[in-house]
Amino acid sequence: MTVSALTRPGERDRLVVKLSEIDWFFCLVLCLIAGAGALMLFSIAGSSWEPWAAKHMIRFGLCFALMVVLALVDLRVWFALAYPIYGLGLVLLVAVEAVGDVSMGAQRWLNLGFVRLQPSEIMKIGIVLALARFYHGLSGKKAHLSWWLLIPATLIAVPVALVMHQPDLGTAMLIALTGVAVVIMAGLSWRVILAGVVAAAMAIPPLVMFVLHDYQRKRVLTFLDPESDPSGSGYHILQSKIALGSGGLLGKGYGLGSQSQLNFLPEKQTDFIFATLAEEFGFVGCVTVLALYAAVIFMALRTSYVGHSHFGRLGAAGVTATFTLYVLINGAMVMGMAPVVGVPMPLLSYGGTVLLTVMIGFGLVQAVRVHRYSEVTSGKGALL
Repeated sequence: MTVSALTRPGERDRLVVKLSEIDWFFCLVLCLIAGAGALMLFSIAGSSWEPWAAKHMIRFGLCFALMVVLALVDLRVWFALAYPIYGLGLVLLVAVEAVGDVSMGAQRWLNLGFVRLQPSEIMKIGIVLALARFYHGLSGKKAHLSWWLLIPATLIAVPVALVMHQPDLGTAMLIALTGVAVVIMAGLSWRVILAGVVAAAMAIPPLVMFVLHDYQRKRVLTFLDPESDPSGSGYHILQSKIALGSGGLLGKGYGLGSQSQLNFLPEKQTDFIFATLAEEFGFVGCVTVLALYAAVIFMALRTSYVGHSHFGRLGAAGVTATFTLYVLINGAMVMGMAPVVGVPMPLLSYGGTVLLTVMIGFGLVQAVRVHRYSEVTSGKGALL
């Protein structure tokens, strides 16, 4: 294969060439989604940049710059840091158990003085990197079906158990599903996948009845019958459905959504911002934003396909799986098709930790694109 001048090792070290390799159309779509989020946050605050819209755009700008910087980092560096990042995530999750801040009945944060850190967000990236590194040096036969599956299963199970204990069902679900997605994409046998689906289905009833906390169990039961407690646990889902339905085809108009403007819709700036979008811009607005999300997912998957290293391909695909799960779970939650588990709509919802996690992940995706010809080895050639 003939390698162009732009992809020769000596040429690719130049900053200008690396910047030109970034998918700037992908970046534009990210900006459009974040911009739509700022418009909705401006609307639900009564046409004011405070308290959400201005902070949302500042945070996005900083995270966007970080994404570009991370895109320039060689994949061998990402490879070398994969296990340390995962290990750091585990240490911080254990630290949360010991000295974490308690808020609203959950112990999920570490107060570092200048910032409150949520270690479970670090683990969303850590699990992808750790699994991608593990499978990078594993043969296709071993990845297909063997006792080697015990190692990735343990890598997934430990952080999921720690996050569940906080308790944080939504984040635990995202970490577990992301890990499973990476394992499947690494080449797991379809017989094992089918057996796992059956086992998971059988485990759900005892999990709901005996493992989940009372309020989590109530959320699941409310999802099955929200009308049983319309002014209590079913309030979120019912108000969200009202907002979705009242928007119609074209919506009520910008700034005219009664459910959000009159504060009937709970968590309108975070978990249920998509319902606000539906009320003000209707079906057309929802489809437009979902098309932008679909474009991001498609371009990220395309990037994972062009990577030459197995680590890069799995890393980019894992990040894309996490992002996709965010969109699917939040969309299902808003429409009453899934329990309310506190998963925001990425880039659209207000919130710094999720935004930071998503943009760091996309920094890895772009690094795979920029350094797609880099050779990543698990032996002496790795930057360890």
